[in-house]
Amino acid sequence: MLGTVGMARGQRRHAVALGIVLACMLLALRPCAFALDPALEVSQYAHTAWKIRDGFTKGRITSIAQTPDGYLWLGTEFGLLRFDGVRNIPWQPPPDQHLPSNWIFSLLAGRDGTLWIGTAKGLASWKNRELTQYAELAGQYVFRLLEDREGLVWAGAFGVPNGRLCAIHGGVVRCDGEDGSLGPGVVGLYEDSKGNLWVGVLNGLWRWKPGPSNFHPMPGELDSIQAFAEDDAGALLISTRSGIRRLVDGKIEAYPLPGNVQQAQTQRLLRDHDGDLWIGTRDHGVVHVHQGKTDVFARSDGLSGDHASALFEDREGNVWAATSDGLDRFRAFAVTTFSVNQGLSNGDVRSVLADKNGSVWLGTYGLNRWNNGRFSTYDKRNGKLNGLSPNSLFQDDRGRIWVSTVSGLGYLENNRFISVSAVPGGSAVHSIAEDTAGTLWIASQDLGLFHLLPGNVVQQIPLGRSGT
Repeated sequence: MLGTVGMARGQRRHAVALGIVLACMLLALRPCAFALDPALEVSQYAHTAWKIRDGFTKGRITSIAQTPDGYLWLGTEFGLLRFDGVRNIPWQPPPDQHLPSNWIFSLLAGRDGTLWIGTAKGLASWKNRELTQYAELAGQYVFRLLEDREGLVWAGAFGVPNGRLCAIHGGVVRCDGEDGSLGPGVVGLYEDSKGNLWVGVLNGLWRWKPGPSNFHPMPGELDSIQAFAEDDAGALLISTRSGIRRLVDGKIEAYPLPGNVQQAQTQRLLRDHDGDLWIGTRDHGVVHVHQGKTDVFARSDGLSGDHASALFEDREGNVWAATSDGLDRFRAFAVTTFSVNQGLSNGDVRSVLADKNGSVWLGTYGLNRWNNGRFSTYDKRNGKLNGLSPNSLFQDDRGRIWVSTVSGLGYLENNRFISVSAVPGGSAVHSIAEDTAGTLWIASQDLGLFHLLPGNVVQQIPLGRSGT
């Protein structure tokens, strides 16, 4: 459904859906065109925010799931919403059925199409228009839900005096924790790439299965061990009050983020299908770690709020972030945008040149070069460009980059700017061209046409001369 957001039902929806499928097939097993480019920063993705203050929901969103029909389901403080990317509709069960509580803490869309709903007073599941409650979790806060690779649904619950961890399959429920081994309860669940099930509790984490379970203490963390992911080497990443930690050979160590970004109290972790790590924080918005770089997207950048309470990647590759103040979606633009956030010296770009080596040169307030995913700057301040605002760029057959500014003309060679004083400044140059003899022709807005001959000899052809 979200792949065809806003479309009318019926034939148009089917036509668009078929087009999406065909497009993905033509990409020959590459990710669908909707997927986010891992080379980009968050600010380069298309961003949409739906805010509580604008009436999107009555309260904050706590959890997100997507059912096979494409709808997003949003758990909130005041009930369950079904969202098609444009409108959300409050969900109501049949009159003779009800949820244990309308305060939703966790959602899971099972592979068989079942929607599992964790509430403040127990667990329910919705399938084939039938709502089922589970007596084993009645009265418990069901904070976490997970379906493992074997098809078991795990529910992590918090209660007094003891919380529970329950495995559900085929209607059979088996629970642990009544003996107090989990303390007040479970605050985090995660299955890693090796099939280990990890359980976060108030003072540490359990590797629950396979084989005998074992406990890794993390005193002083209280409810912060909620989120897990894996690093590029497969080591377990753990959310904490002071940032992210990593479990390596049974020892818990710091996990520094690339780029010396300040760590924040981690609320959620998401590793998307391209390998990017998304971090939801309690007061610094969303942190994005990708290809050895880290960038941050917060309220000041347009995020609905700085407290990220849920992260979710849908089947189209969009990444969703629920905050204390709304819901945000990040999706791919048809055209990538670069700005000062990515290192461009200024957003007012006046000329663009793609050189023979694959670099892109941009004339703005300074000269920028885009190469190997990064910008470098050549301007008057670092002594490499004798002028401030390039208005025309050109590469000749020798590979030299010619740059014109209001101060004059010159070229870059071996990373040095060489001024050609024979061509006067004071006027914008519209264009530069090279003829078959290897000499340059320079068109000036006010001074006419210049022909630059070998030895920097200049022939000026004034405006209005006929026969030229």
